[in-house]
Amino acid sequence: MARHPFMNRGPSARLLPALLLALAITASTPTAQADRPVPFKVGEVLTYDVSWTAFLTAGTMTLSVKERQSNAGDARYHLIAEGAPSSTLRRLYALYYKAESWLNTRTLQPALSSIYSDENGRKRHKISTFRGNGRIDYEVRTASTARSTVTVDPTSQDALGAIYVLRALPLVPGQRPLVIPVVDSGKSYSMRVTVAGREPVKTGIGSLPAVKLTLAVTNVHDRAAGTDTLTLWMSEDARRLPLKMQAGLTVGSIQLTLARVAG
Repeated sequence: MARHPFMNRGPSARLLPALLLALAITASTPTAQADRPVPFKVGEVLTYDVSWTAFLTAGTMTLSVKERQSNAGDARYHLIAEGAPSSTLRRLYALYYKAESWLNTRTLQPALSSIYSDENGRKRHKISTFRGNGRIDYEVRTASTARSTVTVDPTSQDALGAIYVLRALPLVPGQRPLVIPVVDSGKSYSMRVTVAGREPVKTGIGSLPAVKLTLAVTNVHDRAAGTDTLTLWMSEDARRLPLKMQAGLTVGSIQLTLARVAG
């Protein structure tokens, strides 16, 4: 029997982690005290329908801005992504996935990120603490705990926070591609972001004008593994909503389509 798409381990087949690797870093410098202007706000919840090849509804995913935390002058957005298969597929394979990110409101750089997964009772929790200057304390919790320290590009984004950073960038057709450092699960990636053009996208909130982005992701330390290509459509209005995300899998392809917006 073919493996459930939520089970796949390859870079292009890790459904939510792969789709969450749509990221970039802005080059401008914010003022010393003010939050950087962003198109999202606390309380925003985006709900997506997940489809996989023969399954029109393979599951759901939500992206939410839970709160803005402030402690000793350090303010952060607390971002959450949660995903799970539909009830039909859950009977074949139970999965719960949750990613969290704490993003500095002034620099839009990550301070902390975590990925929790429960696959048929096999639980794993990955935590990355960003210490500055490219140093990350990385921890993996299963039945035991493994810790390590990795060094990455100082401008690297975590996977979830990067989606929100990408929304804050003025991406337009015709501009030169961006090459952006990415860190996910203790590994460094390079992402080439190309604005492929404009086209309308049908979603649960209507048909909206969008820019189409092609995202080519390569493992910095294992280029022989090949490049994974993702496609992201982002609305051209002031909200800069991720309308649709699409990626190829080992078996078939996966697509996330925005169904509802709250907040």
